[in-house]
Amino acid sequence: MDAFVEAQGLHTYYGSSHVLHGVDFRVGRGETVALMGRNGMGKSTLLKSLLGIVRPRAGEVRVAGHDATGREPHGIIRRGIAYVPEGRGIFHTLTVREHLLMAARRGAEGRRDWTFERVLETFPRLAERLDNMGNHLSGGEQQMLSIGRALMTNPELLILDEATEGLAPLIRREIWRVVRTIKDTGIATVIVDKNVHVLLGLAERHVILVKGGVVYDGGPQALTDDPDILKRHIGL
Repeated sequence: MDAFVEAQGLHTYYGSSHVLHGVDFRVGRGETVALMGRNGMGKSTLLKSLLGIVRPRAGEVRVAGHDATGREPHGIIRRGIAYVPEGRGIFHTLTVREHLLMAARRGAEGRRDWTFERVLETFPRLAERLDNMGNHLSGGEQQMLSIGRALMTNPELLILDEATEGLAPLIRREIWRVVRTIKDTGIATVIVDKNVHVLLGLAERHVILVKGGVVYDGGPQALTDDPDILKRHIGL
């Protein structure tokens, strides 16, 4: 599969703390990848290293065939990546409408598959709250808005860090429904979430990090056939 994002030999530090130890990671065009591991194993650091939010001290990152190593985050994002961070990144002083419209732009080759109207059709709850400020939304509504805002950029790749963390079961089901819809449109997706059983049925490939290194990179069948892998590395 043609790689949209490809990283090789990433070593990332926070001060003197060595977090990523020579990580190789790739996402093919249209591929759904689950990034898994216990807390503190380097998942968010890997995502931030791909996006230039944290700069690796060694290694290479390529996005859409272009060298993105050491580039500024806005330049990397402009290659076609949308990022839904842990914590959602909602602005309290902007309305739902303003969040969506400020993010709107054409994707690669001028594509505009995700319009304001389509996002509201996908998230009917947001359509009911267009004039609400960000801080007047529930946690689930904020997550919907964060995903909707990301889709307004018409990305090639959507990154979801802790996709359903802290959400009520009904809202989690709604988020997973939307993620499947996004997958069906051909957008590549990287998902970090603690709901491993949903990820096993959703992603084509699973990558497990332990102490900043990749210990598994493969399909869901091996994890289903040998549950000891998940028990050993994730604690299930």
